[in-house]
Amino acid sequence: MIFLWLLLFIPISALLAYGVHASSSLVFIAALIALIPLAEYVRKATDQLAKLAGSAIGGLLNVSFGNVPELVLGFFILKSGQVEVVKAQITGAIIGNSLLGLGLAIIVGSWGRERQSFRKERAGHASSLLVIAVIALLLPALFSISQRGVSPDVAADLNQRLSIGVAVVLILVYIGNLIYTLVTHRDVFSSSSSNEVATWSLKKSLSVLILATVGTAFEAELVSGGLENAAKQLGLSPVFIGIILIAVAGNISEYFSAVYFARKDKIGMALSITVGSTIQIALLVAPLLVLFSGLTGHPLNLVFGNPLEMIAIAGSAFAVNAIAQDGETTWFEGLMLLAVYTLFALGFFYSPG
Repeated sequence: MIFLWLLLFIPISALLAYGVHASSSLVFIAALIALIPLAEYVRKATDQLAKLAGSAIGGLLNVSFGNVPELVLGFFILKSGQVEVVKAQITGAIIGNSLLGLGLAIIVGSWGRERQSFRKERAGHASSLLVIAVIALLLPALFSISQRGVSPDVAADLNQRLSIGVAVVLILVYIGNLIYTLVTHRDVFSSSSSNEVATWSLKKSLSVLILATVGTAFEAELVSGGLENAAKQLGLSPVFIGIILIAVAGNISEYFSAVYFARKDKIGMALSITVGSTIQIALLVAPLLVLFSGLTGHPLNLVFGNPLEMIAIAGSAFAVNAIAQDGETTWFEGLMLLAVYTLFALGFFYSPG
C-alpha cells in the first residue's frame, strides 16, 4: 500500500519542475521518492510475467529486467555528463544490496529465531560470481595507476578500451551464468517460488511494466537534471548522493522484498534477491552502461578514481562470501553487515568526492 501512495510523487515532481519551477533540491527529492514505487512496480510486473512464462523463461525475465530502473537512471545521469556519479551509483548499488539490503533482511528474519539456514550451493555460487566481478571492476583502476607515465590522452584511450573489453567479458560471464543456472544445472538452482501462480494477467503485467519504465525515464531525467544543483543546496557531494541516495532509491523495493521473505523464514530467497541484484549490477548493468555510454556523448570507463569505492566494492564481496560459508545466518551477522555499510557511508559523506 505504501508504494501506491508514493506514486503521488510522480505528479508532485512534475508540478514542482514544470508548474511552480521549484528549487532543484525539492524537484530532486520528489523525483527520487517517485523512483521508489516505480522500481517496485517494474519488479512486480517482471515477477508476474515470470510466473506466467514458466520457470526457465521466467527466470530469464527476472534476471534481465530486474534492474531496469538502475539502467535507465544511469543512462540519463550519463546523458547529463555526470560520469563519476554513475560510477558512484554502481558502487552504491553493489554495497547497498549486499550490505544494507542483506543486513536488514538477516536482522528482521532473525527476530525471535536463533538462526536461519539456506542452501550453501546457491550462496557459494553467488559469492564466487561476486569475486569475479570485483576482480573485473578493480582491474581498470589498477591498470590506470600503471599508466601514470603515459600522456593523459593516451591513458584515457587505453582505459576506455580496457573497460570495453572488461564489459564484454562480464556480459559473457553473465550469459554463461544464465545457461548454468537456468539450463544445465536448473535442478540445483530452482526455487519453490517458480511454482507460484500469477495474480495478474499478461496484459496487465505488460502494461504496468511499460508504464513504470516510462515513468522511471521521466523521473530519471528530473533527477539527473537537478542533481548537481541539488547537491550544492543540500551541502552534499554528487558522489555521496550517487552512492547513498540514488542507489538506495533505485533498490529499496528489493530491500523490502528481501525483508519480507526473511521474515517468512526464507532467508535463502532474501539472499538470492539481494546478492542476485548485486550480481546483475556488476555483470550486466555496469557493462551495458559502458558499452552504450557513447550514445550519450560521455564515454564511461570502469576506472574508479576514488580508493574508497574500490575498497567498498571489494569489502562487500568479502562480507557476502563470509556470510555464505556456513549456510546459516544469525542476527549478529546482519548487524555486522549494517555496521560495514554505515562505515562506508560515513567515509563517503566526509569524502570531497
